[in-house]
Amino acid sequence: MNDKAISISNFQVLDEIIAQHGIQPLSLSPDRNLITSFQEIGNLVSEKTGDQEIIDCLHHTIEIILYAQLENFPENIFWDFDLIVLHMLEQCLSAEDGAIIFLDSFSKKIVDLMNIFGCRGKIRFRYVHDFMYGFDWARWVKKDPDNRSHVQPFNPIFLDYLLAKGEEILNLVGVKDQRYHHISRGRFRNSFCFPRNPEDEYRLLTYLADTQMIPVAAWNWNAHPIWDKPFDEMREQAALAILNNLE
Repeated sequence: MNDKAISISNFQVLDEIIAQHGIQPLSLSPDRNLITSFQEIGNLVSEKTGDQEIIDCLHHTIEIILYAQLENFPENIFWDFDLIVLHMLEQCLSAEDGAIIFLDSFSKKIVDLMNIFGCRGKIRFRYVHDFMYGFDWARWVKKDPDNRSHVQPFNPIFLDYLLAKGEEILNLVGVKDQRYHHISRGRFRNSFCFPRNPEDEYRLLTYLADTQMIPVAAWNWNAHPIWDKPFDEMREQAALAILNNLE
């Protein structure tokens, strides 16, 4: 078996992990129901680099992130990984300290983020959608576009901001803040004015994807993230319109 076949086989293991957890890996893509398989992503990676050490380390990094997401966001609905894998690959190939060091640092940041914001901690968000599909990133860029518009959604600079934001929210939970108060296990935090139960979340996000109102098309290997639209306002208006149509 040649190196390329080995790397593809390794990526296929990631698909098996999702299947073993009973997850239906839905995609937010308007053109398909299920995510690009990790085996297919492995093919795309191998077209970008033939360095087997980097390919193996990238596979290991994705596996670490995938397990963290399964553990902290088990009720997540959409599981697209295309663009985050591409950005990881591009960044590790250009990293001054080396690809392996970059991927190790990157995976630790993502795991820390999921541990902080996920269902096992005190913040307890239900989905990773706002991170993976760029709503958090677009909101951050809009606050200082001159200095932030060049920063991609999965850049460590933005990850560091989210880590600091997570610590800030944890402090607010600790002092019983009105917005970020303590919630019991078994419940999820929703800081928006519209409901985010699974049915509403699915309905809203698929509508936004169909109408091109998603900042980061995480399902598209060739996507270009967009920050300069009022995504929060458009999402809120769409959610209220959908609710009104259901009444």
